[in-house]
Amino acid sequence: MTEMVYGSMPSRVTEPVLPRWWRTIDKWSMTCILMLFGIGLLLGLAASVPLASRNGLEPFYYVQRQAFFGGVAIVAMIAVSMMSPVMVRRVGMLGFALAFLALCLLPFLGTDFGKGAVRWFSFGFASVQPSEFLKPAFVIVVAWMMAASFDLNGPPGKTVSFVIALVVVGLLAMQPDFGQAALVLFGWGVIYFVAGAPMTLIASVVGMVIVGGFAAYESSEHFARRIDGFLTPDVDPRTQLGYATNAIQEGGFFGVGVGAGQVKWSLPDAHTDFIIAVAAEEYGLILVLVIIALYTTVVVRSLMRLTKERDPFIRLAGTGLACIFGVQAMINMGVAVRLLPAKGMTLPFVSYGGSSVIAAGITVGALLAMTRHRPQGKMGDIFGRSGR
Repeated sequence: MTEMVYGSMPSRVTEPVLPRWWRTIDKWSMTCILMLFGIGLLLGLAASVPLASRNGLEPFYYVQRQAFFGGVAIVAMIAVSMMSPVMVRRVGMLGFALAFLALCLLPFLGTDFGKGAVRWFSFGFASVQPSEFLKPAFVIVVAWMMAASFDLNGPPGKTVSFVIALVVVGLLAMQPDFGQAALVLFGWGVIYFVAGAPMTLIASVVGMVIVGGFAAYESSEHFARRIDGFLTPDVDPRTQLGYATNAIQEGGFFGVGVGAGQVKWSLPDAHTDFIIAVAAEEYGLILVLVIIALYTTVVVRSLMRLTKERDPFIRLAGTGLACIFGVQAMINMGVAVRLLPAKGMTLPFVSYGGSSVIAAGITVGALLAMTRHRPQGKMGDIFGRSGR
């Protein structure tokens, strides 16, 4: 009867999920990520063979594991990038709750693998580092809280997010993992800055970080040893920094040749924290510049696309994800050339590590989801609604 009076409703033809995803995704950024993963496998063929030999394993054991973990990471990246921002927010909140719980359990159930910091859960066949998965989830939760504070009668999202950041930083510092703690605090600061934080508050946070750094230096032998090693004018050639520095110098512009590098036989973390030294020695400055350009492209393109975004949650979350991704890469490479003290931080998609590469896939997947092309509302909507 309704159709007889008003006519039938026109059926809305919706575009299938895959074509819509392919049309709206940032293909340049996704290509750069795939290239970084390919470079990581290439470097793993050289860097991980000595470790496999020392452990009595097949020569390419770690490369095969990295290929498996990388495949999981790529699948996770594509799956997350297909989600809507509201779905990313919901998954991020659930992920944060699980990662935070795991972080709280680390002092009781975790292990340090002889490295002096309890950061992992060991399951025998594999290990998991909760802090890697906490970072993207933390950014999404903080962005949601700050975006919600823009609403009329909205919650005090900025204050609540600051309290959560302090708790997370405290838990990470207890491991101790000051590198991840600094990265989490940096992510919070970037999101707060974009959300319109007063400069006095930013200065206060910087002051708190400086005071906390002095306190950590006085109370933690692990932290003090790394700072002293960074500040000393002479580098002990028998340390990891000494081996990495020598490898970068030996590589020069074009490198010593594929497979001809020697640093991988001396550095215990050549396949993880110092893999950029292997790249510099065997392939020279050219490959290092290519790697830097790939990371820069992902970050810059993401930030440029986010400048056109009018939804506060999408803009804040995307900015935080892009910045922690880029800064983590910068920290890893900065440590290798002694621009920064040793942090124990991996190079996303390039370093070996299951937790690292899968968490990086989730991070970039969420970033690609935020930077997809979508219809924009009016600019005034930013003051009247939170993230979708």
